[in-house]
Amino acid sequence: MAEKDLQLFLQKVAQLNELVDSLNEIDGRREKLSQCCTHEEVVLLAKHWGFDIGRRWGEK
Repeated sequence: MAEKDLQLFLQKVAQLNELVDSLNEIDGRREKLSQCCTHEEVVLLAKHWGFDIGRRWGEK
């Protein structure tokens, strides 16, 4: 894994950790996330909440 890809991976993990924390801190988020049926729905909802979790570490 190139350093650039490693940095992208670590950024995504950090975003995912913040998203998980927000599920416990902000009422209704856990329920809204559980209503998603596809990966794309999760990514769009997370983006709406300010998280960037859509790009995979090997993608440009």
